[in-house]
Amino acid sequence: MYRIFYILFLALILTSCSEFQKAVKSDDIKLQYEVGEKMYEKEKYAKAIRLFEKIVPSYRGKPQAEKLFYMYSMSLYNTKQYYTAGYQFESFAATYPTSLKAEEAAFLSAKSYSMLSPRYSLDQEDTYRALDRLQAFINKYPNSQYMPEANEVVQTLNEKLEKKAFEIAKQYHTTAEYFGDYTAPIKAFENFLIDFPGSKYREDALYYKFDSAYELAINSVYAKMYDRLLAAKTHYAALIKFNADTKYRQEVDQKLADIDKALQNFSK
Repeated sequence: MYRIFYILFLALILTSCSEFQKAVKSDDIKLQYEVGEKMYEKEKYAKAIRLFEKIVPSYRGKPQAEKLFYMYSMSLYNTKQYYTAGYQFESFAATYPTSLKAEEAAFLSAKSYSMLSPRYSLDQEDTYRALDRLQAFINKYPNSQYMPEANEVVQTLNEKLEKKAFEIAKQYHTTAEYFGDYTAPIKAFENFLIDFPGSKYREDALYYKFDSAYELAINSVYAKMYDRLLAAKTHYAALIKFNADTKYRQEVDQKLADIDKALQNFSK
């Protein structure tokens, strides 16, 4: 029984392969469409793509075009060809705005671009592109069934941009002593706190901003020291206001004592 099943299965595979090869070599676009559709339904997306790419130009404007372009886009998406899939889904949604698949295509276009988003340390052009597409989708389909996933993807991408911005500001702090410039990290963390007011890195950002202001003040020339010491105290107060039990409390309290001691020189 097993042997018979194996022979039938093998025959089926050979027939399928023969059918596909015949379609690839054929100039019959109807045959290529039919076989491509079969490959798509069997989730043999790479083979479907080979056939769809041959006939897409010939089917533009024809009744079958909508289904063909949708299957082609989905095949690209399922083979992780996200850049091309994103473009094709975007084109589909624009070409067939009344299609029952238009909403799904618009979402998958944005999601395809999000899949191209690299790790936070690299250039984030694709991340910004994905966010633009996702925002456009959210604006157009506010009640979409894909809204929960769209919001989740947006959050993930924004967290990546948040981490990148924090790490850049932190790098300014790390190199400040070498370059002798603590104004750069102060400004970087100031911008970070404005851009990401609810950030999970807020406490760390407030600490590094204070620490940079402290170093700038303590190492200042006499003429600028007083104002910078006062500025550092305001950054200390901002950190303590945010979290009085901050993990940096012991360190910043010691530095506040240094600041107060330095300020005594200006009261004499």
